[in-house]
Amino acid sequence: MANFNLNKVILGGRLTADPELKQTPSGISVCTFTVAVNRRVSKDSTNQPQADFFNVTAWRSTAEFVARFFKKASSICVIGSIQNRSWTDPQGAKHYATDIVADEVTFVDARGESPAGSGQSAYTPDAYNAPSFTSDANAAPKFEELKTDDDLPF
Repeated sequence: MANFNLNKVILGGRLTADPELKQTPSGISVCTFTVAVNRRVSKDSTNQPQADFFNVTAWRSTAEFVARFFKKASSICVIGSIQNRSWTDPQGAKHYATDIVADEVTFVDARGESPAGSGQSAYTPDAYNAPSFTSDANAAPKFEELKTDDDLPF
């Protein structure tokens, strides 16, 4: 039997708060945020919306991209992997956490579309308009300059 390992997750939801961008002591950008994903509701339930909340970590240029273009209530699509970690606190109690490590992040809202009735834009692009960004450090971003917003497909 072949040795098969796959760890891939795709999440689509909304940010529960503004992303937090920080720097490691060596100067690497890291951004943490939480994505709320609505669950399908079964027909026999009370039809109350339910959501799962996923902690996401993005690194380097992907972290800077998220911090620059996303804010609370923005729709987002995250492609990445699941990472489990554990630690022991000073009192000796063992703790566990499951996080999503983002490899790719993309916009979901159309330009200028408001997040969930907040009356504000989902993101505010300025100098460059990027539909998605991957964290592959060796690949150059594939952006093209647009003269006007009329050329955008949304």
